[in-house]
Amino acid sequence: MKKPTLKIGIVGAGPAGLYFALLMKKSNPAHQVTIVEQNSVNTTYGWGIVFSGRALSFLRDMDAGSYAEIEANMQKWDDQTIIHKDKAIRIDGSVYSGIARITLLDIFQRRCRRLGVELIFEQRLSTLDFFTGYDLIVGADGINSMVRTQLADFFQPDLSFLSNKYIWYGTPQLFDTLSLIFREYQGSYYVAHCYRYSDSLSTFIVECDGTSWERAGFAQMSEQESKAYCEEIFKADLKGQPLLLNKPVWLNFKVVTNRNWRYQNVVLLGDALCSVHFSIGSGTRMALEDAIALHRAFEEQPTVAEALKTFEARHRPNVEKLLDIARHSYDWYESFPQKMSLEAVALAYDYLKRSGRIDLTVLKQRAPRFAARYEAWAEHAGQRAPG
Repeated sequence: MKKPTLKIGIVGAGPAGLYFALLMKKSNPAHQVTIVEQNSVNTTYGWGIVFSGRALSFLRDMDAGSYAEIEANMQKWDDQTIIHKDKAIRIDGSVYSGIARITLLDIFQRRCRRLGVELIFEQRLSTLDFFTGYDLIVGADGINSMVRTQLADFFQPDLSFLSNKYIWYGTPQLFDTLSLIFREYQGSYYVAHCYRYSDSLSTFIVECDGTSWERAGFAQMSEQESKAYCEEIFKADLKGQPLLLNKPVWLNFKVVTNRNWRYQNVVLLGDALCSVHFSIGSGTRMALEDAIALHRAFEEQPTVAEALKTFEARHRPNVEKLLDIARHSYDWYESFPQKMSLEAVALAYDYLKRSGRIDLTVLKQRAPRFAARYEAWAEHAGQRAPG
């Protein structure tokens, strides 16, 4: 059966919206695909994106051209490092990669243009009237999605905020591995999530509990004062390098899920659909997987209604599994000040088993060097290493 040519409107030019547009236009050049983005073409917030595992290999078969460009711009490294009480605990058995967010978006934008996708920047939509008459409308407009808000009665979102505060910085200080740095400073507790994403820059996310944030007085600080304070906390780790600004704001992480993923010819993707906590390094990956799953549903089904139904039925279990992992992860971070008295090896072990899916037996297979170090520490400390 010949599939119909579609008129597709996408709100949001983030990874999910761009990649879905790319795949749909590539599969059928006759599709009319328009993306509307409120920001300018070169605007992005945050710094680099980190992926855990061989996270982007699944893009190779979907679009070899963009995949090759992404691979050429990736920073890759093995292992993870936990720094606590000035001790660096190396954890083997992991593979990570990083790329500048703006580089990833630029690759997708150029690929979309070559395929004939219409990209409209600096246009903020307050309703979906712009896409009246379109066959499909995709809400890929981020964690504060206008599309989700406009149709909240139908999507039935569940929105909540975590208690920890976090802020995104960049830095010229390069890190050999994905690093988590735990610091006590003036009676308060902080953790930095750090990873390099280019030859010259790293992402540096500072997180703390609400009590520490209030005690430090961040609410009364200017942007520069907040930066200077964080530089002092992590002075030993930055090694004289500054933190860099890109409109940083202290935030509480917004947890987003939706009871319904679709309404008539409208569907949500990426952070508009669900937010994945930054501590597991899978938010962008999930956005791309959303796009792929939706595209595959359209490849299989003859109508928009059937494609959207298939997308939700098949993809929801994968998303809910990842969200469960993310919940365990952010729950651990929400209580990390209570763990700061642990020795460095013990803290690293507690961190690794936070999902509830990993114990010492699993670690012996995945991270044998770390598992051996932990067992040796536990024996020396007179503690029974849990199985």
